[in-house]
Parts: sequence; structure tokens; C-alpha cells
Amino acid sequence: MDRQTPSRRRAYWLKTLHQWHWISSALCLLGMLLFAITGLTLNNASLIPATPVVTSGEAQLPDALLTELQSAKTAGKQAPVPGNVAQWLRSEAHADATGRSPEWSPDELYLSLPRPGGDGWVSISLDDGLVEYEYTDRGWIAYLNDLHKGRHTGTAWSWFLDLFAVAALVFSLTGLVLLQMHAGQRAATWPMVGLGVVIPVVLALVFIH
Repeated sequence: MDRQTPSRRRAYWLKTLHQWHWISSALCLLGMLLFAITGLTLNNASLIPATPVVTSGEAQLPDALLTELQSAKTAGKQAPVPGNVAQWLRSEAHADATGRSPEWSPDELYLSLPRPGGDGWVSISLDDGLVEYEYTDRGWIAYLNDLHKGRHTGTAWSWFLDLFAVAALVFSLTGLVLLQMHAGQRAATWPMVGLGVVIPVVLALVFIH
């Protein structure tokens, strides 16, 4: 019985580690593919042609909403866009002003609308209610690149990045322990692990200034 204890313990840990390894790999599969692909596109951005599409236009804010907007300005420079005005902007200017902080000036409200893969802005004249807007779409590659960087992606995507990072850590660490447990039957294990560590360290020390 005593001789069987170590082998049983090893079998238990092998089973547990394999379970954690495949679960974490399943959870971070899409994230790993996304980050690998966008790592290539970001690193070779100069080789990928991109033609931004710019859309601009004008509209007229109704008098009732202009009065409401003028009243909101008196609340202070940090006042949000009134709900009725935000709803009108969404339907007429395709602008999502919800939760955004506008910039108030004596005669204008300016709203910056950055988003993954593009940019945009809306301005409303506080004198006559003239609405001007412009949106820039840099395409799907730029969109995916911004997901990689977490640029203007919001709270939900930030949470996903954190969870993905945890899953990737579990995947990597359980893989390392599994390598250690199988190293006795695989002579190339530690030389390959060593190369995986030494190559990026040497490149960083020698070629990055």
C-alpha cells in the first residue's frame, strides 16, 4: 500500500491538472486566437492597406430640445446630455451620447465619440440648434486591433480581458507543471522550455534599445 501511494498521488494530480488545463484552454481559446491574429496585424500595420471611411452630416435640433439643452448648460460644465436630447441624437445623428461627458462652451456642446475601429464627434450650436457630426470607420482590422488594446471598448470588455488573462495564466501554469511531470519520458522538454525563455530575453537585451 505504501508503495502505491506516490503513484496514486501522481495519478490524482495528473488528472486534476489535465482537467484545469483543458478547461482553461477552452475558456481562452477565442481570446488566444484573437490576440495571436491581432498581434500579427498590429506588428505589421504598415503592410496592411487601410482606407478610412468618413461620414459627415448636419441636422436641426427641435426648438423644444434646444431649450432643454440650454437649460442643462446652466447646471454646470459637467452636466450630461439630457435624456430626450440623447434619444434624438441616437435616432437622427446615429450618436450614442448615453454615459458620455460632453464639453460645454458658451455657444456649443461638443461630444467626442471614440469607439473601437473608429472615431467620431457631434457638435450642437446652443444658439440655433444646428447639429454637425462626423464619423470615421477604419475597418474590421482596426476594430480587432482596438479590441486587442482595450481601446474605447467599455467596462464589459475590460472584464473579459481580465478573465481571459486569468484563464491564460491557469493554462500556462498547468501546462508548465504537466511538462515537469512528463519531463522524465521526454528528453527535449527542458531544452525547449529553455529556448522559449532565452530567445525573447536575448532579443530584448540585444535588439531593443
